[in-house]
Amino acid sequence: MATTRSGGRQEQSSERRDQIISIAARLIAKRGYSATTVRDIADEAGILSGSLYHHFSSKEAILQEILRSFMTGLLGRFEEIVAEGGSPRDILDKLIAHAFATIESQPDAVGLYQNELSFLARQPGFEFLGENSERIEALWLSQITEGQKVGVFRDSIDAPIAYRFIRDAVWSTVAWYRPGRGHTATSLTDNFLDLLHKGLLAD
Repeated sequence: MATTRSGGRQEQSSERRDQIISIAARLIAKRGYSATTVRDIADEAGILSGSLYHHFSSKEAILQEILRSFMTGLLGRFEEIVAEGGSPRDILDKLIAHAFATIESQPDAVGLYQNELSFLARQPGFEFLGENSERIEALWLSQITEGQKVGVFRDSIDAPIAYRFIRDAVWSTVAWYRPGRGHTATSLTDNFLDLLHKGLLAD
């Protein structure tokens, strides 16, 4: 019976941690990291500030867990997409589609990352942000350069600039996209790829 009670307490603790992480991601994405206090997070979770420290040692620890989990999952899926193979165009399209799907499923984590990256990347304990961002960039950029080599994409375009245009256009969508208001991740992907592949000018 003691084992059962212990297991129940562990499950409750895990659920509470997940709740705190979700609340913290939402508040920080909305208010900003500096403006969000431990008390804000605790109040939203319905616990005392001191109780929050039973789960996390600091606000920084909460943020590290949010972003590490987010970045690990994102990079892992991007690596899987590339490993699955296909033409550079097909792979790039799938990378873009997953990015939009991530914006739809994890808007708070994406917004937090977008808003705080430039600051956090310089802070101790957040080195993984820059490292993972560089690995993601390398994956995307390799599809653009390979596409140029095989003649799928125009080689007159500067590949790093093309990557940055695509990256910023896709991820900045989190600032205005709201699920259920006329578009889905799939329809956003379709519109974006149509514009990317065919341009804006009529034939």
